[in-house]
Amino acid sequence: MIGVGLGPCNLSLAALLQPLTEIRARFFEARSTFQWHCGIMVPGAELQVSFLKDLVTLVDPSSPFSFLNFLATEGRLYRFLVAHADRCSRQEFEQYYQWAASRLANAVWDHRVEEVTLRDNAFEVRCAGGEPVTTRNLVLGSGRTPQLPAFAAKLHGNTVLHSAEFRMMRRPVAGQDILVVGAGQSGAEVVNHLLSGELGLPRSLTWVSSRLGFLPLDDSPFSNEWFQPDYVDHFYDLPATRRHALLEAQRLASDGVTESLLREIYRRLYDLDTITPGRLRHRLLVCRRVIDLAEDHNRLVATIHDEDTDNIETAEADIVICATGYRGGFPDYLESLRGRVLDGAGGPRVRRDYSLDWDGPPGLGIYVQNAAEGTHGIADPNLSLSAWRSARIVNAISGRTVYRTEDSRSTISWRGTGQPFRPEDELLPDTAGVKLT
Repeated sequence: MIGVGLGPCNLSLAALLQPLTEIRARFFEARSTFQWHCGIMVPGAELQVSFLKDLVTLVDPSSPFSFLNFLATEGRLYRFLVAHADRCSRQEFEQYYQWAASRLANAVWDHRVEEVTLRDNAFEVRCAGGEPVTTRNLVLGSGRTPQLPAFAAKLHGNTVLHSAEFRMMRRPVAGQDILVVGAGQSGAEVVNHLLSGELGLPRSLTWVSSRLGFLPLDDSPFSNEWFQPDYVDHFYDLPATRRHALLEAQRLASDGVTESLLREIYRRLYDLDTITPGRLRHRLLVCRRVIDLAEDHNRLVATIHDEDTDNIETAEADIVICATGYRGGFPDYLESLRGRVLDGAGGPRVRRDYSLDWDGPPGLGIYVQNAAEGTHGIADPNLSLSAWRSARIVNAISGRTVYRTEDSRSTISWRGTGQPFRPEDELLPDTAGVKLT
């Protein structure tokens, strides 16, 4: 097996494969070291999921690649529990990823995959400056790329950038007029860091949201059932139109802002307005959508549509930061196989085990990481099920159950039977000599 890219998804797969001798695996990564969203790694940013949703724990709690083993190995387990209890900073989780990556025997750094072709009933993988390697299974984990709206893409540079470039921004922000577009977690982290004054306070800050407000992440228990394996299988069996509608309805369970961060931003704005007034002007705009951006005498002018009143307004800025998400695209290195792996609508046909339904020779498998939200649900781009998805891929490639992935039981009954409900049919297994309903 060859994995293309070593982000968190393929890092999980590599960790689960490490103890297996029956699968020869190699992972090619273009970068020289592991990096994780370094451009938006602002101080204080926290994971939106439990640290137990690491590379391995949910399918192999005894693995030496677990986050808890990282803490123990580094001598910080007790202090971590005192300091954090149930959450973890993204900076520390990146340290964990880097620690795990340094212990992999199957990772090859500084090797960018340039081309994958079919040759003699095998995939031939060519990396820049290296000899070709053949394999029977590919796992695509080259990730998503920052998505800039068309109005920003035409002016992309030092003053118009994506939030993924925020920490690498060269232009000073102190005393400047800043416009932030997008009100998800990344947009909120950018705004909070600007308000912290660490980079010097801007003169003004305008934050634009196309949503009804600056809305919190839905982190409630029953919504989190959407991030369970049982729900993924239920979602996969639904018609495509129903899956699309559900993804839209569930969006805030993955794209909302953590409540603690919203409270911190609100508190900072309150202090700036009341304790030290006059230091920064701010406008928070909701139900607004930026529809154009232009340069005018070394300034940027955004044209904004008010979706409540249908009015048009403008906002001037020195710097525009777009927290507008990421998009998946067809990888260039797979271009020779494009016509064989995409359907008539231009999308991949993804099977339940994350392999692609394609017309290649029997026994050759192409698997995808973080590219199946439309078929596998809202958890797909999230860290929550990365270990479980990797375990499914391991099982599919090996042809046996290496890791248990099918014994998850949801609190919610997702699948209707079409039959009358009888309570006696819902008895749980008798594990202590007593029937429990």
